[in-house]
Amino acid sequence: MTETPRRFDPTNPEDAPTTQYAAAADATTGPASGEQGPSTDAAATGTDVAATTPGRAETSRPGEPTAQAPAPPPAPETSQVTRAGMVWAAVACALVVLILLIAFILQNQEYVQVKFFGLEGSVPLGIALFIAAVGGGVLVAIAGAARIIQLRLAAHRVRRQATPGTRTR
Repeated sequence: MTETPRRFDPTNPEDAPTTQYAAAADATTGPASGEQGPSTDAAATGTDVAATTPGRAETSRPGEPTAQAPAPPPAPETSQVTRAGMVWAAVACALVVLILLIAFILQNQEYVQVKFFGLEGSVPLGIALFIAAVGGGVLVAIAGAARIIQLRLAAHRVRRQATPGTRTR
């Protein structure tokens, strides 16, 4: 949230300059406690006179949160995630996917001609697509396993080089 810049108030200790002349400044030379009314500069910049005048409570413009806003209500207590809960959620999701898969296979019972590397056969469409999906998943799993093995070997080499006094084969 951005703040509107306010004018310098020499009576406010937070606005005191940090130069060598700060000690020489007289705190009584600034504006009085606000009896003079808002200046045209304060009205033009949109600053709140009560917020810049010492001795008055700070107020905010409509639509802005106040500095002394009430504390937010306590957050509702969250339940702890357990392994059993995670397994139950995974099994529930897997059952939903299997139900959808069974419905897909049952609705696609038409036999189709399938050719693969010289092999020919007639298979229900749902089963053919299921086999293709499982084959794609196996290929992705093989590629992922190869990459994991590659990263583990690289990490092992880095650890072996980082520890002094280890033997190399």
